[in-house]
Amino acid sequence: MISKESSQESIKIPCYSFSQITLADLRSIVKINLRLDNSKFDTWFNRANTTLNDSDVTFLENLINKHAFAIETYKEETLKIKFISPILNRVEFSNFDKEICDFYDEPLLYKHKNFILTGNVDFMVAKGYFYSEIPYFFIQEFKPSTTAKNPQPQLLAELVAAIELAQYTQIKGAFIIGVLWYFVILEKVGNDEYQYFISKSHDSTDLEKLQGIYKNLLNVKQEIFDLLSDE
Repeated sequence: MISKESSQESIKIPCYSFSQITLADLRSIVKINLRLDNSKFDTWFNRANTTLNDSDVTFLENLINKHAFAIETYKEETLKIKFISPILNRVEFSNFDKEICDFYDEPLLYKHKNFILTGNVDFMVAKGYFYSEIPYFFIQEFKPSTTAKNPQPQLLAELVAAIELAQYTQIKGAFIIGVLWYFVILEKVGNDEYQYFISKSHDSTDLEKLQGIYKNLLNVKQEIFDLLSDE
């Protein structure tokens, strides 16, 4: 059961931690519904001019050859350091000129008049180089297997917080369970009302699927860079 803390303000409101929140908790404070529409990901996944070169494919193939046999047994930090972090580092979300960076274990706080969402997020791409300012993309969490706590509501709570802090109408993210990656789009459709879409699973031990994961990350990176260029 999630623990609720009181805020330091005169009016006490419930505080929900990202790491403990459940889908039932989230639905008790906002209206949020899953929509089934795989075409929602077409623009993201099929962005033009995103191609992998031979060195990218070799890099991904080597990752699979080294780790695929043991990924399901990896502990959370082992999975992150040995398999996921090399991919994120190669995508290289950081850009000093654009003042954008990837952050790990980064605090995030959203204060609503009726509740607070807070905690540290596993991975976030945000405006700001030395400290995060405007969030753009999240990955949650590096869970070793389906026996771990479901990362989906944790990601959704982070996306709700981020979409309000950034004042966007749409934001993207992903969550990982063992070898499987799921990409997520959250849209704001009204006051405290959201809808979200979850992609089909991407098996990171399959070279073709891992190339798709890598391209999806490159695509969201380019989307963020384009957004900053238009500002």
